[in-house]
Amino acid sequence: MMVRIGAHLHDDDPLAAAQAAGAEVAQFFLGDPQGWKAPTFPVPGEPAKVRDAFAAAGIDAYVHAPYVINVASPNNRIRIPSRKLLEQQLAAAASIGAKALIVHGGHVTAGVDPEEGYDSWRKAVERIDRPLPMLIENTAGGDGAMARSFDQIARLWEVVADAAEGGGEVGFCLDTCHANSAGEELDSVVDRLKAITGRIDLVHCNNSRDEFGSGRDRHAGMESGTIDPALILGVIRAAGAPAVCETPDPASDIRWLRDRLPG
Repeated sequence: MMVRIGAHLHDDDPLAAAQAAGAEVAQFFLGDPQGWKAPTFPVPGEPAKVRDAFAAAGIDAYVHAPYVINVASPNNRIRIPSRKLLEQQLAAAASIGAKALIVHGGHVTAGVDPEEGYDSWRKAVERIDRPLPMLIENTAGGDGAMARSFDQIARLWEVVADAAEGGGEVGFCLDTCHANSAGEELDSVVDRLKAITGRIDLVHCNNSRDEFGSGRDRHAGMESGTIDPALILGVIRAAGAPAVCETPDPASDIRWLRDRLPG
């Protein structure tokens, strides 16, 4: 099966950057990833023109939601704006023809029962309109995380799957660096996740600068990290989903992957 390969691009013109990198998939932010402002659109700026340009180029667009979003937060000054911004991001991503929006699972603060976070996720999924698939991404570390370990992901999926009925797709994005840092073995991660979620919609194929189980989220290139690159290739093959490099030199990693994967 052909694997579409691409990169996360920090550029005002992600389509041009994707073409320069030889990417078939372009992932990008709609605005400041560390800010709360409403989404903004890349060059050429008008959603319909962005959509048409990506379609004409044959490149699939994926949008990553801002890092500040944490719908699991027990603090309503974070949780409520997170829901609002997430809904805005979903609508904006749909308007440019993106395949999906990726959002992190978030966390509760120390001393708070994780069930509060899962309940907040349930409410978010019930209340937020999803005009395109919303992909929840596993995380590398953090106490009170909603989507770090398999057990946490299973509980989160139990909650969101029930809440999502009839309201738009909720899918899963697997990050190989995050899984490795969370202490989950990559040689079995796809089978174990599919047993929980039934799907993997996107792979963030990142090596790690840190050791297995470190809890740290620091990406490395395909051949320059602590993860055996063969394990990353195995994840991509088993997942059967598009692969996005979030690495320091994505163009080189795209070439490296394309030499080793069907295309």
